[in-house]
Parts: sequence; structure tokens; C-alpha cells
Amino acid sequence: MTDSLPMSSTVVLFTREGLGSGDPELMHALAARYLGLLLAGGLLPAAVCFYTEGVHLVAEGSPLLGPLAQLAERGCRLLVCGTCVDHYGLREHVRVGTVCGMPDILDAQLRAGRVITV
Repeated sequence: MTDSLPMSSTVVLFTREGLGSGDPELMHALAARYLGLLLAGGLLPAAVCFYTEGVHLVAEGSPLLGPLAQLAERGCRLLVCGTCVDHYGLREHVRVGTVCGMPDILDAQLRAGRVITV
């Protein structure tokens, strides 16, 4: 299937601690594969947003810090919900991305041609 929207107009949302739900190890493995495919294909989203449980993915100890840092290095904005990191007590443990407010996340979504929740 051919897609008419470039990935650069896409925002990806992580609202869980990985892809799908269930076994955390599997969720992390699937998320790592997803991010790896984006990187390998040169598919750079405009932004990746993290809120609710998804903020754990940008914090110390996350198995996804490497690929997320690579996305950020290539120019992808990683937007992390400040309310959520505070709720989980993670503010001092965020290792990649920009801690921001919900207005920033909403703005990224509204500017996007497509929003994908994984």
C-alpha cells in the first residue's frame, strides 16, 4: 500500500510502556522493533509523544533509550508529559526527550497530518 503522507508529517504516541498490552518484555521488544524499523528506513516522525505509562520509556532503565536517543539525534522531537513524569516520580530520571506540558503535545498532534498511537 502506498501512503501519500510523509512520515515527517506524522506524530507517534506512546501511552503505554511499550507496544500493545500484556507481558512487559514483549511490549518492550515490539517497541524496540518498531523504533528500529523507523531508524533503518530513515522514517523520521515529526514528533514522538509520551504520556501516561509511556513516560517510563524515556526514563533511566528503559530498554528503549538507545533507539529513542537516535531518533532525537536525527531531529525527531521527543515530547514527554510533565504531569505524567511528576505523577510517577520520574522527573529526575528522564534521560531522553523534552519534558513539556500537554499544550505542547496537543500542538504537535494538531499540526500532524497523521497521528499514530502504538
